[in-house]
Amino acid sequence: MPSRWTDSPLRYGLVTRLLHWGMAALFAWQFTGMGVKLLLGRHPLTAFLVGTHKPIGTLLMLALLLRGAWGLSQWRNRPPHPATLIGRLALAGHAVLYALMFYVPTVALLREYGSGRGFAPWGVPLFPATGEHIGWLMAPANLSHGALAWTLLALIVGHVLMVALHHVFWRDTTLARMAGRL
Repeated sequence: MPSRWTDSPLRYGLVTRLLHWGMAALFAWQFTGMGVKLLLGRHPLTAFLVGTHKPIGTLLMLALLLRGAWGLSQWRNRPPHPATLIGRLALAGHAVLYALMFYVPTVALLREYGSGRGFAPWGVPLFPATGEHIGWLMAPANLSHGALAWTLLALIVGHVLMVALHHVFWRDTTLARMAGRL
């Protein structure tokens, strides 16, 4: 009998769910902050939300690494994608989501390192201040971090809409696998 903590072919376990929904909440925080920045410009609320962007982004990167390691450990247990066109498209969509979830914070961290200013989210030193500006480390994030982050948001919205389609119109167990009873 499978544990509540681990995945099974019928549903995702508690660890997978905590990582999934925890990351969803962190992404919601990140995109809300950037949305407020676009809507309000310079404002105390913007300063607060944007002030948390880098530490939360670092936490998201850590959660993604944990989720990836956990997912690999559960690979054989997980609910399978159907061997249909829709199943293959779902698999491809998840692969693109994971690729962007990895790329966007990775280039941001490279930019932080390349800035030479040092970086210590929540007081934990990740990079020391060197004072050395390394342009080639900063360039990928300067060129793509924002645009690909908004692309990631569009894919997340598509992901949520597909889950709604599964639940409301196809009335299958897709949502229940990640949010239903254990």
